[in-house]
Amino acid sequence: MAKVTRKMVEDAGVDVDHLIDLLVKNAAAELTTYYYYTILRANLTGLDGETVKEIAETARVEDRNHFEALVPRIYELGGSLPESMVDFHNVSGCPPASLPADPSDTMAMLTVLVEAERCAVRQYTHICNLTAGKDHRTYDLALSILNEEIEHESWFSEFLGEGPSGHFLRRGETSPFVSKFLR
Repeated sequence: MAKVTRKMVEDAGVDVDHLIDLLVKNAAAELTTYYYYTILRANLTGLDGETVKEIAETARVEDRNHFEALVPRIYELGGSLPESMVDFHNVSGCPPASLPADPSDTMAMLTVLVEAERCAVRQYTHICNLTAGKDHRTYDLALSILNEEIEHESWFSEFLGEGPSGHFLRRGETSPFVSKFLR
């Protein structure tokens, strides 16, 4: 634990234990989403599914990167991850992105994907609001993840016909906002 770091965040008025709890819940959401997106991506078949597969893969990899970026901050603040994977899964800040009843229904699959991203957008917006001007490192991390989650939501929303996203699929490097936390 970085003692001065934690004290500075506490002195700025942040309930650090509450913040750690939120970060652990989001780390759980990111890792479980990575897992569930692996299953979803494998089931994106046929012409409709193939049109979504590459974007689902990018979101899947970036969610894993979000998990990897969150873990050091949790420990810096004096927190830890649950020892049991079942317990970790069950504290997730977002519900599981489970396969729809008919996995061949691409629109149902997209609904699962967009709802997972919308939950993440709400979670990281909340952390940004708690840490703005008080915990600069956590704020920067949460804002970086939020930027990517907003793009993920926009991609899937566009496929659902909710309007143009204004975003393009990333080519090459993933996690353009979060990559600075992965070095």
